[in-house]
Amino acid sequence: MAHIPDGVLSAPVLIGGAVAAAAGVALGLRALDERDLPKTAILSSAFFVGSLVSVPIGPSSVHLLLGGLMGLVLGAATFPAVFVGLLLQATMFGFGGLTTLGVDTVNMALPGVVLGFAARPLLARASPAGRAAIGALVAGLSVVATAGGVALALALSSSDYVPSLAVVTATYLPLALVEAVATGFVVAHLSRVKPEVLALPDVEEAIA
Repeated sequence: MAHIPDGVLSAPVLIGGAVAAAAGVALGLRALDERDLPKTAILSSAFFVGSLVSVPIGPSSVHLLLGGLMGLVLGAATFPAVFVGLLLQATMFGFGGLTTLGVDTVNMALPGVVLGFAARPLLARASPAGRAAIGALVAGLSVVATAGGVALALALSSSDYVPSLAVVTATYLPLALVEAVATGFVVAHLSRVKPEVLALPDVEEAIA
């Protein structure tokens, strides 16, 4: 339920999410170098396609978020990449809502951006196995943080949602494990064969 539909959230939450998302998208566009457009487009497309495949778990459903990987590779550009994917999903397939685009963008992009920035300096000093572990940790925590953001948005909108939030949040735990494993392998591979994708052109020299 990372895609929150229209009519669920309160007006203050929607407005706050829209303002935060606008700031994030503006920051991301300002930081986006034209040389990074290809990888930004690829990851935005992967997010768009991956998020369309929902797996029912209990009373809710989950789908790939890729927030951790996008945060490590794109940094602040994760915001516009996620926003474009969500906008196309909402208008073309009815996933989520248009009024909740801001909240959904913040929930899915912010954790990866923050954790990606925090983890990037550690990658330069880590061993190959350590880089995989860092990537896995960023991805897993990003999913958990997204679940927390969804729960917080619902709780702030109405107390009626609170009793079910623990169950909804728990449905994200299997996804966190899946994304952690997948992202760990991807980060290890990229840092070995194309470290500049992670903005770490000298990572091998740093390890040596």
